[in-house]
Amino acid sequence: MTWNAVALPTLLGLTLLMALTTAVLASRGVPRWSAPGLAVLRAAAQLAALSLVLSTVIERLTWVAAALGVMLVAAVLTAGRRLRADRWSMLWLAVAMLLAAGTTLAIVFLTGAITMAPQNLLAVGGIVIGNTMSVATLTGRRFRADVVERREEVEAWLAIGATPRQSTLEIARLAVLEALVPSVDQTRTTGMVVLPGAFVGAVFAGASPLEAGRFQLVVLAGILTAGSLVAVALVEVLGRARTVPTA
Repeated sequence: MTWNAVALPTLLGLTLLMALTTAVLASRGVPRWSAPGLAVLRAAAQLAALSLVLSTVIERLTWVAAALGVMLVAAVLTAGRRLRADRWSMLWLAVAMLLAAGTTLAIVFLTGAITMAPQNLLAVGGIVIGNTMSVATLTGRRFRADVVERREEVEAWLAIGATPRQSTLEIARLAVLEALVPSVDQTRTTGMVVLPGAFVGAVFAGASPLEAGRFQLVVLAGILTAGSLVAVALVEVLGRARTVPTA
């Protein structure tokens, strides 16, 4: 099938999907109702650029590592912007995400759970980094919101001599738990409710369903590990702040 044969139907489908999404959100007065459509446009541009360089990157580990580095920087900046992080917090966020993703990928590939190959590293690395970004954002936003909501409780702990970390310990634990809910639910419902992308992609690429399932299981475990590491590291630093946010 040629590119011209699929381009028009693809464009038509995307247009209708985003038109419906925008109409539904705008009709209910949802703030930033145009965000999904803009996100799709941005994704299209980024995927087009990725497609142009992928043929070169995918064959060389050094280029794959560089691509993952770019992904990590973008993930840190995105999460940092969502969390309104200052420079020091942004630096710690970068360290936390790097250690979480790096540790997870090291275990996955050094144990041989997934074969070390450029295409595997790019695929698994991209998935892990993307989910690490999401967990970091959810953790930070939940932690901040709960500290604001329970401000009097936190200040009461501080008044009787508790450290900033001690005064927000329970809030931090709940923030980590809530941030991991989407990843845990995805893992629990895989195969029953969700057909995950790594599994489907592996099958379409010619792998047996058994091999695709093994690959997906390792990826899901990696997502949970990286998410747990970055969430715990993030609340550790957020919990040591000496001021209580007001909003």
